[in-house]
Order: sequence, then structure tokens, then C-alpha cells
Amino acid sequence: MSMRPGLRKLALAAHLTVSVGWVGAAAAYVALDVVAATSRDEQALRAAFIGMGLVAGSVIVPLAVATLLTGIVMSLGTRWGLFRHWWVVISLVLTAFAATVLVVETGTINAMAAAAADPSTTGGELRELGNTLVHSIGGSAVLTAILVLNVVKPRGLTPYGWRMQRRERRREPD
Repeated sequence: MSMRPGLRKLALAAHLTVSVGWVGAAAAYVALDVVAATSRDEQALRAAFIGMGLVAGSVIVPLAVATLLTGIVMSLGTRWGLFRHWWVVISLVLTAFAATVLVVETGTINAMAAAAADPSTTGGELRELGNTLVHSIGGSAVLTAILVLNVVKPRGLTPYGWRMQRRERRREPD
């Protein structure tokens, strides 16, 4: 199945927008997470944790879901296919993994933000909340790997891709 050129361009623009948005929002989140990990200033900690909750729940999670959905649409509507090429499969798996970890981690992030928003939480208690720096840096690394994979598009058909290619060659007249 192949999309008409205009629809394909629109779908690609949507996919690129949400994907790059996810990368940018993740970078903003990392900056807040660094503040949460390093600052001893109570107000900065509160602001960082509250900001992390807002960025994660209102920006990153919706962009992650949109990236996964638009990526599936792009793969199904173009010659690359969803399961024909290893780079598409790996990209799909990494995106689904990153989105899943993000959704699970959002519970922790929301708890930290709620504690920071509570005026009765002391500065010491805020410092004890910890941070999600390992997840945010790891997630950013995964997103960067996906981005590189989608730009480079290394060769390599899956077994399904080889079968489809042979089937298509048999159908073509000489």
C-alpha cells in the first residue's frame, strides 16, 4: 500500500514535527532534571520538579504517542513497510520501548511534582526525592539513536522483506 504523494508529504511532515518535538522536549526535561540532581536551592528544586511534571505529562508523553502512531502510518504507507527492513523494525521497537518507559516513569515524575507543589514539603524532603536523570539521559540517547537510524537507513531486509521482494519480482513482467 502506498500513499499518494501529497498525503505522504503531509504524513511525513507530521511525523517529523512530533518526532523532533519529542527530542526537543526531552532536552528541556534533561535540563530540569540536571537542576533537580544538582541544585541545593529549595525554590529551584520545587520549580524543576513541577516543570518536569508539566513537560513530561503535557508535552513529552503526547509527542511520544504521536511519534509512534505517525511512524506506523509512515511505514505502512511507504515503500519501506513496517516489517520489511531491519532499520524500521528496530526503530519501531526502540520507539515503543522509549514510549513505554516514559509512560511508566510518568507516575514517579508526577509524584515528585506533587510533592514539590506541596508547600509543607521541606527542602530536605525535596532533595530526598532524587531525580530521573538516568532515565532522561538514557531516553535522550535512545531518541538520538532512532533519529540516526532513520536518517542513515542502513541496508538489510528482514526475512519477511525478502519474501515480499521475491513475490514482487515474480509479479513483474520481463
